[in-house]
Amino acid sequence: MDGMTEEGTTEPAGLSERPQEAGGDKSAGGPPPQRFSAKRKLRAVSRLLRGEPLELLARELNVTAARLSQWRDRAVLAAAAALKERTGDDRDDEITRLKGKVGEMTMASELREKIGRLEAGAPLARRRSRR
Repeated sequence: MDGMTEEGTTEPAGLSERPQEAGGDKSAGGPPPQRFSAKRKLRAVSRLLRGEPLELLARELNVTAARLSQWRDRAVLAAAAALKERTGDDRDDEITRLKGKVGEMTMASELREKIGRLEAGAPLARRRSRR
């Protein structure tokens, strides 16, 4: 039967006969896979972004097309995040200082109000209705 192995499980026709050189294993053929430094990955991604075909580059580098696509997607996301950042300036420092001052003034005002209530014998917080 076409697509049946000796154990009786089904397998797509011709897959078991595929030699490793023709892409039957997980790598794209050639020498065994190796680790890529960040610099080499960036070079590969930049080649992709310049328009080199994904499949041809994957074969040349002996990596899967999925892995190469993943590197490209991660690089593009990192670049977008880097471009969103903005550098702080003197206004940011002044805003932070003023927010702190407003917080101090608010706290001082609330404390004076609570001290006044305690001295007058009034409850600190108003009661909520039970409904």
